[in-house]
Amino acid sequence: MLTIRNMTGTLRLFSIATLTPALLIGIGAFAGGIWIGLAALYMTVFVSALDRIIARISPHDEFPSGRPLNVILALVHLALMPIAVIAIAGDTLSLIEKIGLFFATGLFMGQVSNANAHELIHRSARSLHRLGMWVYISMLFGHHTSAHVLVHHIHVATPHDPNTSRRGESFYRYAPRAWWGSFWQGYLAEATRLAKINRAAWRNPYLIYVGGAVVFIALAAWVAGLKGALIYVLLAGHAQMQLLMSDYVQHYGLTRKFNNGKPEPVAGRHSWNSPHWLSSAMMLNATRHSDHHAHPGRPYPALTIPKDAPMLPKPLPVMASIALLPPLWRRIMDPLAERWKDA
Repeated sequence: MLTIRNMTGTLRLFSIATLTPALLIGIGAFAGGIWIGLAALYMTVFVSALDRIIARISPHDEFPSGRPLNVILALVHLALMPIAVIAIAGDTLSLIEKIGLFFATGLFMGQVSNANAHELIHRSARSLHRLGMWVYISMLFGHHTSAHVLVHHIHVATPHDPNTSRRGESFYRYAPRAWWGSFWQGYLAEATRLAKINRAAWRNPYLIYVGGAVVFIALAAWVAGLKGALIYVLLAGHAQMQLLMSDYVQHYGLTRKFNNGKPEPVAGRHSWNSPHWLSSAMMLNATRHSDHHAHPGRPYPALTIPKDAPMLPKPLPVMASIALLPPLWRRIMDPLAERWKDA
C-alpha cells in the first residue's frame, strides 16, 4: 500500500473527492447511460479500490478553512435533488438508468451532503449553521440539527444517547430506535433550552424542521407530480439511512464509564475512526470521528486521528456495507469492541 503525504491539507483534494460524484450525477440525470454508471462506480468500487491501494494520508499542511467548499457543496446538493427527482420521475431515462441514478444520488446525499451539513451545523456563523440546517431539512432530517449538537455530543457513548449503537444490536434494530429517539430527545432539548432563556414555545426550530419538510415534499409534487413526491421521500430516506449507518458504525459498542453517576469525559476511545484517504476526503474527514467529538468546533481540514483512538478494520463505507449483514458484522466488530471495553 502507498502513503500520500502533504495532500490532505489542500482544498483541491477535498474538492475533487466531493464534487466529482456530483458532476457525474448531474450529467447522468440529463444524458443517462455511462455517466450514471460512472457515478455509482465512483461512490462504491472506485473509492474502495483507491482506499486499498493508498492506505492513508499524512495530516500535514492542513489548510485553515474549508468554508468555501462547504457552501458550494450545500448549493450543489440543493440543486441536484430536484434535478434527480425530475429525471427519475420522467420518461427520458430507462428503468435501469433510473435505478442507478437513484442509488448514486442517495449515496452522494447520504455520504457527502450529510458530512457537509454536519460540518455546517457546527459552525458558529449563523448563516452557515442555517445553510446546514436547510440541507438536513431537504433530506427530511432537519431535527438532526438540534439532536446532534444538544443530545449526541453531550451523551455520546452512554445509554442516554439514541445515536450510540449498543454492542450486539443490529443496524435494523438500531435505525428506528435512533431515528425516533433523536427526534424526540432533540425536541425536548430545544424546549428545555427555550424555557431557560424565557423564549416562547413557538420559537422551537422543530416548527421549521417539520414545516420545511412539508414544503419540500409539496415542491416535489408540484414539479414532478405525486410520483415525484414519492421518489423524493424515498431518496431522502435512502440518505437518512446512511446518516444513521454512519453513527451506527462509528460508535458501535463503545461506552463511557460512570463515576458517581456521571460519565467520564469524552475521549479518543469513544469513537471508531478510519484513516483511508479518499473516503475520508469525500466525507470531509468525518471518519476522523474521535477528534471531532473532542473538538466539535474544529474545521474538518484540521481534524486528526488521536493515537489512542479505535480504528475500523476497513474504510467506513465498506464497514457500512458489512453492517447490513449482522452475523458478519458482529463476528468482526464484537471482539474489537470487547478490547476497548476496559481501555
